[in-house]
Amino acid sequence: MEFFGRAEFEAAANYVQQHTIYRPRVGIVLGSGLGSFAEAVEGADIIRYDQIPHWPVSTVEGHSGQIHIGHLEGQTVMVMRGRAHYYEGYPMSQVTLPIRVMKQLGVDVVILTNAAGGINRDFAPGDLMLLTDHLNLLGMTGANPLRGPNDDSLGPRFPDMSKVYDTSLRRMALEVASEQGIPLHTGVYVCLAGPTFETPADIRFLRAIGADAVGMSTVPEAIVARHGGMRVLGFSGISNVAIDTVDSEAETTHEEVLEAGKLAGPRLEVVLRGLLRKLTQ
Repeated sequence: MEFFGRAEFEAAANYVQQHTIYRPRVGIVLGSGLGSFAEAVEGADIIRYDQIPHWPVSTVEGHSGQIHIGHLEGQTVMVMRGRAHYYEGYPMSQVTLPIRVMKQLGVDVVILTNAAGGINRDFAPGDLMLLTDHLNLLGMTGANPLRGPNDDSLGPRFPDMSKVYDTSLRRMALEVASEQGIPLHTGVYVCLAGPTFETPADIRFLRAIGADAVGMSTVPEAIVARHGGMRVLGFSGISNVAIDTVDSEAETTHEEVLEAGKLAGPRLEVVLRGLLRKLTQ
């Protein structure tokens, strides 16, 4: 099936509703190496992805494939421990089905996290970057998650994307990081299809067009969330310094990504907890 629509995400949402006592307000998607944050959810109802109708199941190490729904820092949260990706063979409408399900369940704030390669020369592995904007290279070349029939009850045919990442949420995140003494970069994230890591020429090109970090996720989810009127925030855990010369002896690996997550994860948890507290104020 190329286009997953209302029938599919309502079936998925109904299954989740039947297996939890909670009604979440905040949805959080955890990227590669960042999944341990889900263990902090209190009184969690845990649902495996492979139990939910139509839900895409990740085949990638570091994406354990569970939803944790419960309480954290005064909020009722739905935390996705890992995500599926376009490169795994899923259509975009299925990759982003979990965001549609969140909306159906009552979530109005979505926090997207990922592991990303650092294009900006000021970034180091383990750093955090707050997304101010993104480059949707996948969508520019046709793989937009809104391609296909539009359901006007979900959102407009031509949604505005000039302010994808919510201004007030970004301000809160910077306040929390400052209060907690955690360095938090800001920048532009670019999404590529993957699964190959970038060539040095790719990196030089992406740097030239204004990208600060590069990954293989997040942007499709952000687009669908904004299409549905949800408030969006995004974070990248910098997993490696992107290689921009063919003479470099360095090599990018997924193991490196997971190791860097062990550095970024604790910092991200502090920021996320502080954000959730501020949302209750």
